[in-house]
Amino acid sequence: MSETVTLEPGGRRGRRATREPVDRHQALLEVKNLNVTFQRRGGRATRAVDGVSFSVKPGEVVGIVGESGSGKSVTSLAVMGLLPSRGVQVSGEALYRGRNLLTMGNQELSSLRGRDLAMVFQDPMSSLNPVIPVGLQVTEVLRRHEDLTRQQARDEAEDLLRRCGIPDPRRRLGEYPHQLSGGMRQRALIAIALACKPALLICDEPTTALDVTIQAQVLELLKELVSELGTAMVMITHDLGVVAGLCDFVNVMYAGRVVESADRRELFAHPRHRYTHGLLNSIPRLDSPRGEALRPIPGTPRDTIAWSKACAFAPRCQFADDDCVVDDLELAPLGAAGHRVRCVHPAPEEDK
Repeated sequence: MSETVTLEPGGRRGRRATREPVDRHQALLEVKNLNVTFQRRGGRATRAVDGVSFSVKPGEVVGIVGESGSGKSVTSLAVMGLLPSRGVQVSGEALYRGRNLLTMGNQELSSLRGRDLAMVFQDPMSSLNPVIPVGLQVTEVLRRHEDLTRQQARDEAEDLLRRCGIPDPRRRLGEYPHQLSGGMRQRALIAIALACKPALLICDEPTTALDVTIQAQVLELLKELVSELGTAMVMITHDLGVVAGLCDFVNVMYAGRVVESADRRELFAHPRHRYTHGLLNSIPRLDSPRGEALRPIPGTPRDTIAWSKACAFAPRCQFADDDCVVDDLELAPLGAAGHRVRCVHPAPEEDK
């Protein structure tokens, strides 16, 4: 008999809607060969996401890592159905409990967002409504998806703001986003996402605007949600410190494709793709000799070659040769089980 967990918070202030049981051993979200192409009228088509595939189980945190422009955020917006309808072509599958989110209508998606699916965006100022009090924006989600009275929803919203580290939460409920600091706005956005205890939570750089202390509090809160309720989480970040402390499995993206995927411990112990090596080497280390210079990745993410012709990372890779620019590359198994790499000359396993 399969192990199941019911995502039922059992709120102490009011009755919540019954949640569908989930099997911890089955993927809650399966993204298969996701492609996103932007096309401006009269302009050249741009492939922002190219054949991305990954899955996440209940109670699991899957990280998507890469520089700005690698396609991380576009991937999440496509899964949530939040990309514009004009000038964008989306193909592939994003199966949530076996249902393809990419082919759902707006009404069906709206019934899932907030309750079953939630997302924490990177920029809270553009995500929060500037003319509506913060409290109303939190209680709106609770009133829409949960069987709570107005007062019960307000009490729940106050508790959510407190858990997310916002001081004097009762007063903050009546304030507008511009009256909060950047860190408080980000925490309010996280509170909205956590309000209905979603089955799937997508976090797009959720701690970017927070100081180190509050960042630790928020990450601990996210860990509790995953542990206690079996929430599946996709963590999008460029901060490898967040990945090391939170994620179970990691997908490294470059130029719209996954170039390396592995268990977190395997990835940090034995990085094989040269881009992953570059990301790890560019992080300051406490055990480095005093005055040692950082080793950034040369060039910029715009220095690429089309994947259909070569390895897109070749112009920035010191190990690139003629073999790297002759053909398309597959994400192939390499080393430990589950470790896959898209590279002609992967790093030796002993390198770190």
